[in-house]
Amino acid sequence: MRVPTNRVTVAGLIIALGIIYGDIGTSPLYVFNAIINGRTITEALIVGCLSCIIWTITLQTTLKYVMLVLRADNRGEGGTFALYALVRRHRRWLVLPAMIGGASLLADGIITPPISITSAVEGLQELPGFRTIEHYIVYIVVSILGLFFFLQQFGTASIGRFFGPVMITWFTMLALLGIIHLSDDPTIFRAFSPHYAIQFLSTYPQALWLLGAVFLCTTGAEALYSDLGHCGRDNIRASWIYVKACLILNYLGQGASLLHYHNGRTITPAIKEQMGINAFYDLMPQWFIIPGVVIATMAAIIASQAMISGSFTLISEAMRLNLWPKLKIRYPSEERGQLFIPSLNLLMFLGCVGVVLYFRTSSRMEAAYGLAIVLTMLMTTILFSNFMVLRRVKPVYIWTFLIFYSVVEIFFLVALMEKFTHGGYITLLIAGLMFLVMFAWFKARKIKNRYVEFVRLETYIPKIQELSNDRSVPKYATHLVYLTSADNPKEIEHKIIYSILNKKPKRSDIYWFIHVDTLDDPYTMEYKVDHIIPNDIIRVEFRLGFRIEPRINLMFRKVVEDLVANKEVNITSRYESLERSNIVGDFSFIVMEKYLSQDNDLPIWERMVMKFYFWLKERSLSEERGFGLDVSNVTVEKFPLIVSPVTNIRLKRVAVD
Repeated sequence: MRVPTNRVTVAGLIIALGIIYGDIGTSPLYVFNAIINGRTITEALIVGCLSCIIWTITLQTTLKYVMLVLRADNRGEGGTFALYALVRRHRRWLVLPAMIGGASLLADGIITPPISITSAVEGLQELPGFRTIEHYIVYIVVSILGLFFFLQQFGTASIGRFFGPVMITWFTMLALLGIIHLSDDPTIFRAFSPHYAIQFLSTYPQALWLLGAVFLCTTGAEALYSDLGHCGRDNIRASWIYVKACLILNYLGQGASLLHYHNGRTITPAIKEQMGINAFYDLMPQWFIIPGVVIATMAAIIASQAMISGSFTLISEAMRLNLWPKLKIRYPSEERGQLFIPSLNLLMFLGCVGVVLYFRTSSRMEAAYGLAIVLTMLMTTILFSNFMVLRRVKPVYIWTFLIFYSVVEIFFLVALMEKFTHGGYITLLIAGLMFLVMFAWFKARKIKNRYVEFVRLETYIPKIQELSNDRSVPKYATHLVYLTSADNPKEIEHKIIYSILNKKPKRSDIYWFIHVDTLDDPYTMEYKVDHIIPNDIIRVEFRLGFRIEPRINLMFRKVVEDLVANKEVNITSRYESLERSNIVGDFSFIVMEKYLSQDNDLPIWERMVMKFYFWLKERSLSEERGFGLDVSNVTVEKFPLIVSPVTNIRLKRVAVD
């Protein structure tokens, strides 16, 4: 369901609450637990960290993302690659921050479901009779993850309508629990003053490292921007007022409760387990623990769903922007934005289960969480600064934004580096592998472009027409269709000409050349037809947005139907016996598949990139399936990719004995 972005509606607000805030909305489950873990609870710690939380949410989430970055919508769509699509023609090197940001967001998507669901389920330990079920929590979480990822193939259209009411219940519960405990220590309202945050950072021992735990309160801000297209900017801004109020009330309640009941106590793992100390669940009365765990688990699952759906969208965008190998995409429903990538779903399931089995508890996951997402935020700062340049914003505002948020996010990055040895390397390793795939795919394409040779089509038109009329050559197909990468309609790849005239002469009645142009707009679907030689040589150019699946077989069929209806082309078979019966001629697609020739003399670095590229290509979707072609009508022709031909062959002729 898509909601207009230019007005606030009840449906838009409910969808925003149900989809947009899942990640940031579940942060109260673990933020204060990460802060107090292994530390002595004091006023300086609680009030100082709470002030940092309030101002981090205000400056990072509210000001940067809700007020500023949401302005960078690409026809209503948001996210790293949507922003990159807006600025990629401004600076070519911006592809690097886009790839780093996208890879880091994918890594974050693998750790968000485990930490959210585990933190929710661990609330059962608050019940006196359940203190010893720690080992069973892992099995419960893995079972929930298994069911969760299994249901992805059916889409979220049927259950998505329940997300809004569940999250409204969740946020209302957060606010009420916080309000109930404000009276535990009314002085907690001091935290609204930035003075306490500054004082904490300048005087408290290890304050810098505690910022790594504070940062967890804003990790969902990037997902908020990525989900912009689901409900629109104005609905997000309006609903954020309620969400922010609920979050801050809950954090205030947690802080007041900790000061009232545990002031001066050192929260060691043994004491935490013995007394069942949990900053979030301690706000609940005993009779409400089980309902609270159920609601929290549902909210955590919704938060996980937002990240998984965002990951599917992110990879589909990367494929369309030629930054990721082609993967099979399924569409569970006709609802726009609903897609499912089986291989990515399996990869993320294995990753999530691996995270749960490796860390086992949410406290250990907290030690690894946040390191990847801060990189995404830093990359968004760079991309949005360039967006501001394109919008001709005054340089003083651009530099103020860039310097301020770069300093803040680098500060958080340094703080989070303390988590590297505690498991942060896991998320960086995942992000690094994702980036390696993107970089190799992008770099290999640049290397291949050195090989592609374009020729003037007009030079070969007479030869193609002569071949088409040469009845001594067996007819290959009535309609012969080639996919071309030539942006200029007057040019064509030399390999296509070679395929038609030289490799094995392919006589046809009509030659079709199809070009797909990926646009920076997300949902554009246009085409134009160039009758190079009427009823003989026709070029069709599809102009598709970066979120549109290139179902070329269906789209081409629609184009042909339109041309026939307008009497612009005759697709009747030219065989005399079939022509008399007005039988439609056959269509045959030729796909040119490259392989790395041994006749290359590449530098070792480029050789490694190309080998990795072809290794990925063998495991990804084939060209014909990637373009949505009917494989029964496709012929694959292999040709060597010679990027850097060997020129110096030391071969010596010797005399015959």
